[in-house]
Amino acid sequence: MAQFDVLDMNGKKVSTVELSDAVFGITPNEKAVHIAVVNFLANQRQGTQSTKTRSEVSGGGRKPWRQKGTGHARQGSTRSPQWTHGGVALGPKPRDYSYRINKKVRRLAVLSALSAKAQAGDMIVIDKLACEEYKTKTVVNMLAAVGASKKALIVNDAVDAKFVKSAANVPGVKTTTALSVNTYDVVNADKFIISVDAAKKLEEVLG
Repeated sequence: MAQFDVLDMNGKKVSTVELSDAVFGITPNEKAVHIAVVNFLANQRQGTQSTKTRSEVSGGGRKPWRQKGTGHARQGSTRSPQWTHGGVALGPKPRDYSYRINKKVRRLAVLSALSAKAQAGDMIVIDKLACEEYKTKTVVNMLAAVGASKKALIVNDAVDAKFVKSAANVPGVKTTTALSVNTYDVVNADKFIISVDAAKKLEEVLG
């Protein structure tokens, strides 16, 4: 069990907490992390790009000139790919880029990402993440106090509407809950900020 300092939202140490090595102390598996990140990015692709083939372009029903005797190359339609306003040959069509990966690999990737952040000193444990009112300055001041001025992932145990709304306008900051943590968000953040309750919930789910 590794010990972590617990800070309040003013950046002051208020206590310490022991967190499971099975979640925050494993040897990171870079291969699993890579697989999970590529899978996440592929699943975000819309796949809505599309072009029209010669059969889908309007017009071109009449043969532009007779087959022989004109000196021109033979042509069957003005909507062939080589013509202006013609169809596109072998162009992209809508497709689904998403795919699933093994549950064990996905779990190992999350554990590896969490452990890497903890071992690098980029994980910050907060006693409670909450806002009494909708105020972006509260979150900005908290980030400055704990030394997370760049990209940060803030994880709470449950959705706090006031805190989420307050953090929404801060560039580079993303909020989520313990049950929605994914490998890409953890890896992409410079600082991983998590509440004590959220850390305990992660231990229950992943431990």
